[in-house]
Amino acid sequence: MKKILLVEGMSCGHCEKAVKEAVGQLEGVKNVEVDLEDKKVEVEGENLVDGIIKEAIEEAGYDVLDIN
Repeated sequence: MKKILLVEGMSCGHCEKAVKEAVGQLEGVKNVEVDLEDKKVEVEGENLVDGIIKEAIEEAGYDVLDIN
């Protein structure tokens, strides 16, 4: 399963690391890729729940605009 999120507020390596750590610790997550230029976070794993992923990113200080 793969989710692609549009995330506002990421601009540097620290942002990328913070999002990867926040999402990577969630149950079922196998891989997290961050594209700063396109403001996208790609999450791969099993039984991914949109609300839980969104909450983790927002708690790290970023805004989730869309989830596909």
